[in-house]
Amino acid sequence: MKRTGIINAPLSAAIARLGHTDLVVVADAGLPVPPHVPVVDLALVYGSPRFVDVLTALLGDVVAEHAWVSRESDAWPGGAWVDDALGFAAERVEHGALKAMVGEARLVVRTGEDVAYSNVVLRCGVPFAV
Repeated sequence: MKRTGIINAPLSAAIARLGHTDLVVVADAGLPVPPHVPVVDLALVYGSPRFVDVLTALLGDVVAEHAWVSRESDAWPGGAWVDDALGFAAERVEHGALKAMVGEARLVVRTGEDVAYSNVVLRCGVPFAV
């Protein structure tokens, strides 16, 4: 049994398969996901689990070397949530461009978040010492 970290079995297994430069999306409840992209759906009801809680837990298990959010997220808490969790500023792109990136993702984690534009695309890094 795992001692710490993510205990959701499908999510933990999907994280273990990630490699350097793979894209992972943490999505709000409404982000469209192409049928070919694997999804771990954590949504229970609107608002639960929250985007920021899922992102924080994911970043405890995954190294992110870069991130993208929608420019539109700066009008809502989404962009600030991402920057705070990452400890660096995510790159801002048009929402249409961010949605297009979802089609290249190795994994989408769907939350129950009901705050507009609460989505992030993470590019996996490597946890090796420099």
